[in-house]
Amino acid sequence: MTLIRKPLSRRSILRAGAAGGIGLAAPTIFTSSAWSAPYLNEPKGGEVTFGFNVPQTGAYADEGADELRAYQLAVKHINGEGDGGMLNTFSSKALGGNGVNGKKVVYVTGDTQTKSDAARASAKRMIEKDGAIMITGGSSSGVAIAVQSLCQEAGVVFMAGLTHSNDTTGKDRRANGFRHFFNTEMTGAALAPVLKNAFGSDRKAYHLTADYTWGWSQEGSIKKYTEKIGWDTVAAVRTPLGAGDFSQYITPVLNSGADVLVLNHYGKDMVNSLTQAVQFGLRDKMVNGKQFEIVVPLFSRLMAQGAGDAIKGIFGSTNWNWSLTDEGSQAFVKSFGQEYGFPPSQAAHTTYCQAILYADACQRAGTFEPCAVAAALEDFDFDGLGNGPTLYRGADHQCFKDVLVVKGKEAPSSQFDLLEVVEVTPRAQVEYAPDMADVAGDLGTCNNGA
Repeated sequence: MTLIRKPLSRRSILRAGAAGGIGLAAPTIFTSSAWSAPYLNEPKGGEVTFGFNVPQTGAYADEGADELRAYQLAVKHINGEGDGGMLNTFSSKALGGNGVNGKKVVYVTGDTQTKSDAARASAKRMIEKDGAIMITGGSSSGVAIAVQSLCQEAGVVFMAGLTHSNDTTGKDRRANGFRHFFNTEMTGAALAPVLKNAFGSDRKAYHLTADYTWGWSQEGSIKKYTEKIGWDTVAAVRTPLGAGDFSQYITPVLNSGADVLVLNHYGKDMVNSLTQAVQFGLRDKMVNGKQFEIVVPLFSRLMAQGAGDAIKGIFGSTNWNWSLTDEGSQAFVKSFGQEYGFPPSQAAHTTYCQAILYADACQRAGTFEPCAVAAALEDFDFDGLGNGPTLYRGADHQCFKDVLVVKGKEAPSSQFDLLEVVEVTPRAQVEYAPDMADVAGDLGTCNNGA
């Protein structure tokens, strides 16, 4: 006999769950042990398991290492170890430093390798074999979208790590997935006015773009907003992830007539392409009567460290920076620094927040049941986590907050003091409707995995 599972509304799922369980067929990729619980991987003992799925190898491994450090610190704070970090500044006071819903948090890890198949495999293992109640992490939008889809099918919550493509909470949004990081639409809206003030409106741009969902999204958003301010797009060339040597892509820029190079690259790819572009002498050229400029729409302190002097004066955007002076940011910088001996990156900040936000939602919901936790996260307004007042919008599970425009410091005071915040773009300037063409999608129905 074939069992067909029909989609249920969240209200129906919650009502059925409260009545003593939901008679749904288990996803075929998961073992029969899931049948005995009202929801998948319901913790029975004194512990609850989180799954941290980060790139421990590959082009984004530096970000992954810092993500994992932050997750481990978040677990300590949730369990009442250390100084509490941003639990002390978080506007929600549901968590008391004694675990979540009376259970100690433990964790398992996986290596995404910045590859979608590897990331799905490690997430599947953590859910099936390790009993993870939630999966979080990733430093690639391709990975995030793949794992989010798996978590939706499995019936666990996915708290996305560092993922910047519009698609994550756009056309590929899922009811079981939530993103704290900003997206390329917000980068475009925040960055373009700063670029106009710095470089003028009469510019010709050449894009080099990582050939996967994030690169395509970033290229599209920057073209959209720079063309609105008067820039022309001369060319947009796709480059493979992890290319290493970008010289064959940079050489054509020299004779293209462009006077701005936009590097839609991240991680080690950005470090390599920016360094090589500077070595080719692009920043010393005069084109169309103007000084040639390079823009990196998204970068972080980790990337700035890798790029060295090449990052000086380069404009971009970031989700958070350790130099911020608000109470939450400084509490996190202090805790992270005491634990590891150096300041956290934006990747670390994002993943720490996601772990805290998930645990807080479980505590507020009084359960680990995925759809109840999702309901607690939807349209949740909060503050004190380093980004100012923030909304987890229910319509698409995207966070909205202020966006930082930064540039590389010309005279850094230390190996960590590399970025200057040139503008804090108000949240209202980067907000958009959830059904806007570039970000529209179907959230679908929450899945408890029962």
